[in-house]
Amino acid sequence: MPIKIKLKERDISQRELARLTGLSLNTISHLCSDQVDRVYLSTLEKVCKVLDIDTQELIETE
Repeated sequence: MPIKIKLKERDISQRELARLTGLSLNTISHLCSDQVDRVYLSTLEKVCKVLDIDTQELIETE
């Protein structure tokens, strides 16, 4: 099941999110692509913590 990460709705760049989460820019870029079919929960937790949101606000399943 494909996963869509809804970062475009947030006022943060991929580069800034990578810096704040400690994740690589490639990881963040991949999460924002339409080709994500799996993701580590720890990765989602880091992104959600930085954005101060719940996971259901971040992901959309297709």
